[in-house]
Amino acid sequence: MKISTRGLYALRLMLDLAIHHNGTYIPLSGIAKRQEISGKYLEQIITQLNKAGYVKSSRGAQGGYRLSKEPSTYTVGMILRLMEGSLAPVDCVLDEAACHRASFCLSKEIWKNIKDAVDNVVDNMTLADLVAKYNSEELKVANPYNGNY
Repeated sequence: MKISTRGLYALRLMLDLAIHHNGTYIPLSGIAKRQEISGKYLEQIITQLNKAGYVKSSRGAQGGYRLSKEPSTYTVGMILRLMEGSLAPVDCVLDEAACHRASFCLSKEIWKNIKDAVDNVVDNMTLADLVAKYNSEELKVANPYNGNY
């Protein structure tokens, strides 16, 4: 399994919104600048996040985007699955019918364990957890990029 830039950037975008989560709308141009990501690419990503109800948008001079809910309600897994689909390393762990060897495959247990381990990590880490890490003094000292995460 490899996460695409689409998934990576969606997580960074949502994290930026979580860090600045105070009820105001954040212009996408500001996020693009802080994250050093193309504004055009972020427009594509934010559209998908908006359709899923993860963000709210507002037009006008004070417009932009904000999280629809509190950062603690969004897991990393929710965001990645929205952008990437399944995080399973192989299809047979999702649907045994996808492989005629599933009933006697010796390696299937390996793939299932990998899927379970990934799910455990991404489904138990929220945007609020990452914001807390961002706000820690240890990270501030180590982060030379001042705003990029």
